[in-house]
Amino acid sequence: MTTPESATGAGARQKTEAVSAGGSETALPNDYWKPLTAGLIGSLLMMFGSVGIGWLAQSSALVRNPFFIWMRAEPVGIAISVACIAVGGMVLVRAWLRLGQRFKSWPPESGPVVKKAIIFWSLPLMLTIPLFSRDVYAYIGQGRLMQANLDPYVNGISAISNWYQLGADKLWAEAPTPYGPVFLWIEQFVVSISGGIPEVSVFLFRLCSAVGVVLCMIYVPRLAVLHGVNPHRALWLSVANPLLLVNFLAAVHNDALMIGLAIAGLYYSATKRNVLGIVLITVSIAIKPITIILLPFVGLLWAGKKANWPRKFIYWGLTAALSLGILAVLGWINGFWFGWINGLSAPGSVWIWYAPVGAIGWVIASLTNTFGWDGWALARQFWLAAKVVAVGIVVWLMFRGSYERIMRRAALALGAVVLLSSMIQSWYVVWLIPLFAITGIRNDWQVKTLYFVLSFFMIYAISDQLNVYPYLQQGESWINLDSARFAAALIALGFAIYVVFIDRKTRELFLSSSRSGREII
Repeated sequence: MTTPESATGAGARQKTEAVSAGGSETALPNDYWKPLTAGLIGSLLMMFGSVGIGWLAQSSALVRNPFFIWMRAEPVGIAISVACIAVGGMVLVRAWLRLGQRFKSWPPESGPVVKKAIIFWSLPLMLTIPLFSRDVYAYIGQGRLMQANLDPYVNGISAISNWYQLGADKLWAEAPTPYGPVFLWIEQFVVSISGGIPEVSVFLFRLCSAVGVVLCMIYVPRLAVLHGVNPHRALWLSVANPLLLVNFLAAVHNDALMIGLAIAGLYYSATKRNVLGIVLITVSIAIKPITIILLPFVGLLWAGKKANWPRKFIYWGLTAALSLGILAVLGWINGFWFGWINGLSAPGSVWIWYAPVGAIGWVIASLTNTFGWDGWALARQFWLAAKVVAVGIVVWLMFRGSYERIMRRAALALGAVVLLSSMIQSWYVVWLIPLFAITGIRNDWQVKTLYFVLSFFMIYAISDQLNVYPYLQQGESWINLDSARFAAALIALGFAIYVVFIDRKTRELFLSSSRSGREII
């Protein structure tokens, strides 16, 4: 793997060209369009299915549309929607896998194909009713808080009138926002120009997410080149990844803009435009503060390859001073200063069963409760200890490791914080994929792990947050929220079993051993 410094020279370019050209594969396969078309069909199915079970605000005009009423209120309409979402999501996963199989050595011609896939698969997702999350409606409520000159770091969205009609989860009713000052301004701007109309606001927030995806499209390949990794494969692994597209576009998470800015900042830091890099990462922190973890590693890049320890500490200090200074100015302008620190514990102080730390905490609580002790208090202490361990790993990675692996160390640091959390959301995993892709995901257990993680989180997302009208829970309706979730999980899981064990074209990706296990191109 080349260093950020040496990779800017002709030698690294020649190496990357050789990696990209790899072997005798120099032309596009004749059937490259097939996975692109299949993925487009999958995205279109998800767009159609979102009409029946996507998250709509109660104040939305679409609620009164006859077609929407039928799709959302009639059991047959809901069943069709569930099938479309489940099949469409898994078709998109299979299309992504099949696209990767088209290119064994990822020649230069594969780059435009991957970009077309990202565009084709993204366009229907840009038009879906929000899927798998309703955080975008909390963004609207927080924008209204800003317009009302209320402090969103103190007030939940229940401080504004008719907040429940916005469609936000009641989790946000009393919870302060965990977002930084730049995103608060984006929320206020969107609400001001949309007039708070849900459909317009959702689309504008999606445009912000699309900016983040475009930034990833631009800078992931460039960072991959700096590390001697095939840029086209890195782009396919990360940005064309259905988990990224669905979470960033269909679910409208602001994490897209956060990661896009962070990736751009890392690129400029790695190419010795350090101040610009730190500014971009600081703006990323001012979207969601989790990317503050990247700052120590950016400081190491700024210090240079041959820096001694005093020089490293000096540049860590300069990096911190510049970033925190910018954040202080932003906080002074909006008058909230560092109030976002108060909001960081709001939605994240929970656990989920598939997070290893969360599951262990649940076991601890269950066992100790049987003896009459306060098991959940002990579980919370365990979760806190796991966070301390995560911080320790970040610090260790700051001090240990080669200069050539700084970007990988940053990826591992962010990965430690995610994996040692009691709550892991699918979009948390998406933070990690670009960072690992640009530093090399080997064609062995590493890429297989990504395949399985993608499949798991797609199945979970498809069956988790479905917006089924509450009145269907009553009476003798043959479909309700529970049965819709069960059907979605069954369809998605069945499709996944087919892809992993039955489909002759894809099962080898999961089950066969790779002879080129060390290959990361």
